[in-house]
Parts: sequence; C-alpha cells; structure tokens
Amino acid sequence: MEKLQTISKAVQLLSDGDTVMVGGFGLCGTPFSLIDALAEQDKARNLTVISNNLGEPGRGLGKLLLSGHLKKAIGSYFTTNVDAVEAYNRGELDIELFPQGTLAEAIRAGGAGIGGFYTPTGVGTKLAEGKEIRDIDGTKYLFVKGLTADVALIKAHQADTLGNLTYAKTARNFNPLMATAAELVIAEVDEIVPTGSIPPEAVVTPHVYVDVVVESERYEKKGGHYVAKGS
Repeated sequence: MEKLQTISKAVQLLSDGDTVMVGGFGLCGTPFSLIDALAEQDKARNLTVISNNLGEPGRGLGKLLLSGHLKKAIGSYFTTNVDAVEAYNRGELDIELFPQGTLAEAIRAGGAGIGGFYTPTGVGTKLAEGKEIRDIDGTKYLFVKGLTADVALIKAHQADTLGNLTYAKTARNFNPLMATAAELVIAEVDEIVPTGSIPPEAVVTPHVYVDVVVESERYEKKGGHYVAKGS
C-alpha cells in the first residue's frame, strides 16, 4: 500500500460497520480533515467509534454524529457534546463508558497483544455490572478486556516519508496508543518532511505502525489552535 495518500483516498479504506479508534482529547489532537472527509462519504457507516469523547456539536466527531455515521461510541466523556446525549436518549446511539485511565490502559493492552487486565476502578458501580470481579489479596478488581479496532485515525504534528511520527505537546494524548491497536492506521499530519529529517530520539510512533499518512487539507495551526485554512 502506498504510504502517502490524499485524504479522499484514505477514507475509502474504511468499510461499513468498522470499529474505528479516533485520537483526541476534547478537540486537541483530533484528525479534523479525516473526520470531515469521512462524514461526506456513504461507504463507511454504522461505525463503532472508540475515542475519549465525541468532540463538540458539529465539530470533530460531533460532525460524524450529526451525519448519521455512528452506531456506537466507546469512551469516557460524552457530555461535552449535547448532541451525543440527546442521540443516546432517543435510542439512536449506543454508548459504552470507561473511566478515562481504564480506557487508555485498555487501548494500550490491546496494542500490546494483552487480552485484558484487572483494575479496582469501577468496582461497585454500574460499570461493573455483568463483568468479572476477582479478589486479589483482599481487594476486589474488575476485569477489563483490551481494546482493538479495524482502523485508527490519529493526528500527529510531523511525519517523514516513511511514516515516523512526532506529536505537538498535549495533542499526543491517545494518538500513540491507538497507533498500536488497530489493523489499519491512518495518520493525519501538519507537515510531511524527508526521511532522516526527524532525529530518531524524537520519533514517538515508529513507521512500522503507520500504514497511511495524509497531510491536513482543511485546517492549519494558528495561535495554538486549529482553524480552517485561509481564515
């Protein structure tokens, strides 16, 4: 597969019913251009999204929600988007909640090939209903399965032509973990540089994890925020 592709070609690699990990914390580290392009096509719908949250109304994953592409959302914090709450209350969106640290560890475990892990977080709450509880040295632990996906859409700051990635500050968030936990990894970046331009010690995600690299087409960074190009 050709590593450097256009965004329009990259989103055609997704299929109907896919489970898709999407990086981001709030809107920070969100692959906006990939999400926008995905919302404009009909090939891949009925998606299960694994992400910390569903963006904001009409922004980020909030756009995919309004376009009707989402069937289920797995994550931690959906109340920043009132559309997600309303869709759930209408029965149009299935939601599975994870404590934020548990979500990060479940993705890390999935990427490492670990079937699951035990955590005390969530024991005694509704999140533990129907799940395995184990007593270890007098403390109750909840078993959590590792998470994997068909596709990961991640956002990085810079890639070289091989696909080695660097991240910008807190935009790093869930993105490197998700790059290890999906069968197909598509990285949206601000800039593509020649191989050898990124010092080896600065590489966060090695190119072997990255299948496709696309350059942001619709957004650029200004004043620490991503805005529409030309605005």
